[in-house]
This record gives sequence, structure tokens and C-alpha cells, in this order.
Amino acid sequence: MADPLSDLIALLRPSTVFAKGIGGRGQWAVRYSSFGDPSFCTVLQGRCRLTVDGADPVTLIAGDFVLLPATPGFTMSAIDAGATCDPVMIDPHDTTGFSGEMRHGEPDGEPDVRMLGGYFAFASPDAGLLVSQLPTLIHLRGAERLAALVQMVRSEAGGDRPGRDLVLARLVEILLVEALRAAGGDEAPPGMLRGLGDPRLASAIRCIHDAPAHPWTVAALAQEAALSRSAFFDRFARTVGVPPMEYVQSWRMSLAKDMLRRRTGRIDEIAERVGYGSASAFSTAFARAVGVPPRRFAMTAG
Repeated sequence: MADPLSDLIALLRPSTVFAKGIGGRGQWAVRYSSFGDPSFCTVLQGRCRLTVDGADPVTLIAGDFVLLPATPGFTMSAIDAGATCDPVMIDPHDTTGFSGEMRHGEPDGEPDVRMLGGYFAFASPDAGLLVSQLPTLIHLRGAERLAALVQMVRSEAGGDRPGRDLVLARLVEILLVEALRAAGGDEAPPGMLRGLGDPRLASAIRCIHDAPAHPWTVAALAQEAALSRSAFFDRFARTVGVPPMEYVQSWRMSLAKDMLRRRTGRIDEIAERVGYGSASAFSTAFARAVGVPPRRFAMTAG
């Protein structure tokens, strides 16, 4: 049986990893503008406050892990900085490639809070669509395994050993799996993660990923979920955020774009792999969903 979470991460293709140390002492606050790429942080010592645009403020303590799949603007500050401490504005693009330790607040003395943070890129041009399936902010407490992974990422990113890029890509894949595993369930926003947290819906989602070419219907997927057709449709749409057949279509198109981009077969072969009986039917559906015919997409895709 397919693993939808692994499928999602494989299509995202995380790469280009950077990591750095972060320290803060005294009264400090920093404001990062929207970045767009994913970022992560683990707290090694002390505590601080994080306010992500569109989310409630959270207090971070030692052992916490944070993942921002699309990194909107955010403010980070000392716990007791208060409203009188104006944040220092930081453009995250200015820190690209920086792998040392970034210091906030008082420059001298032992820091009150120490963190390891970093960011990476998704190589997939469709990352925005795929990331929309994920929460804006993933905050996990007592995440020892993730903290260990971040330490490994920092160590590898700071060196220049043979195979560095491959090791970093695999470490980030594991980091994503660990974080997204823990972020599922009822508290996740509508999307794949929340759907996978529902045992009934998870069975149907795994079937879709296991056999995308199967002629799925709402009734057939409801049977896999051991629910009535109407109960399954309502539960899927409410939990995943889209109706079942829209999810099937979206996943088929994601797979088709990946295959076209990687030149893994002729148009008719790709059509068959994603559930279309003819190249013409696939071309019509693809053009309607993507905006261009598959042949033109393959010619222009990087």
C-alpha cells in the first residue's frame, strides 16, 4: 500500500539546505519579512516568543521544534521584550548562505536563548500547490528526534565533505516526515495531513495513491473507507478540504506533471499511468487543469 506522506515529500524534492546557530540575550525582537521557502528551528536552551503572521503567538522553550512550510512573515523576541522593544527588521534573503551564529540583543555574554535554525528549498515548481496541503505553522514540544536531526543538518551544512548535498537532502526528507507525522490529526487544518489522521479517510487516500490509474468513484472510495457514500463525501470534503474526486484529479495531475517534467514516457503512456483511456482525453483534462497541453508543458518545464 502506498504511503501518501512519502509521495508528497518525494514530489516536493527538498534541497539546497542552509543552517545556522541563533542566540539572544537581554531585550530583543526581530521581524523577518515573508520568505516563501520552508524554514525550521529547534530550541536548545532558554525560551522566546514567536508570532507568525496569521497565527497566534507561541512561547518556545528548550526542546521545541518549529517548521514553517512556506515561511510567511514572523516576529521573534525575548519573552519579556514587551511592546516597547521595536523589532529589528531582517530580510531573510540577506542571510542566504550564512552558516555562522546569528546574535540578537546584547552582543556580549552568554545568551539567554540558543537555537538552531535553517531553511531549504523545494525543487518542485509545484511546491506552492503541494504545500497548501500543510499547516502554516507546525509547533512540536519535546521533539528530541527532530532536535537531533537539526543538529545533524547543522553539522553537515557547515562542512564540505563528499556527498554533502545528498546527505542534506535525505536528512531534510527525514526531518519533514518526522514533523508532518506529528502534525497530523484533528488539530491540523483541512488537508492531506488531517485526512491521514482519520483512519477511515486514510484508507481511501492510500488507495488513491496506491492506484492512481484505477477508475475511482465516490462509491468505490466510500467502500474502502467503510462509510456510506454520503457520509464519506461529507467527511472527506470537510477534513481534506476538497471533494474526493477533486483530490483524485489533483493527485493525478501532480503525478502527470512530475512524469512530464522528468520525461519518463510518451504522452499516451503517462495518460495510462494516471487513469486516462486515451492521450486525447488526458490532454483535454491536463489542459483544463494546468492551462497548457501536456506536450507544451513537457517542452517548457524545467
